[in-house]
Amino acid sequence: MKVRLSEYNPDWVNRYQEEAAFLTTILADEIVRFEHFGSTSVPGLQAKPVIDMMCIVKDINKIDLYNDRMHSLGYDVAGDWGIPGRRLFRKGGEERTHHIHCYQTDNPQIERHLIFRDYLRCHPEEVTRYSKFKQELVERFDNTSEYSPAKKSFVKSMEQLALSWSAEHQHES
Repeated sequence: MKVRLSEYNPDWVNRYQEEAAFLTTILADEIVRFEHFGSTSVPGLQAKPVIDMMCIVKDINKIDLYNDRMHSLGYDVAGDWGIPGRRLFRKGGEERTHHIHCYQTDNPQIERHLIFRDYLRCHPEEVTRYSKFKQELVERFDNTSEYSPAKKSFVKSMEQLALSWSAEHQHES
């Protein structure tokens, strides 16, 4: 899939909210809460224009019961897609618009994603650094199959900064 990198769009928040409202009509009994995460949730950050949504649920195994319904509504059903305890649904085909990441309430991935999001929201200089890095990658790679792995070590090191920041921040509270 070709990499599409966009300037931050404030409408991404609306698209997240609309999709969360829609998904509530389908998964209502299982949902604990939704979170907007990933690059589209950080003001000022360049992003692939795909809304990453976290759907935190009571029982991850019950989400599998919705696969046929989700597929009939236009979502690709991707299973755990390499992350145990997750269920991933992708909307929009080649012009993807949303990734729905379902996690059970006790999954450690939840905290990791939200800490990283909150760290970026509180550190505009890191948003600038991350955007520049993404732009450099887009100039080198045309496809997400190359772009995403090339981004991995940078993101991991930034996640470590975020986790340290969170630990210090909680200690101060």
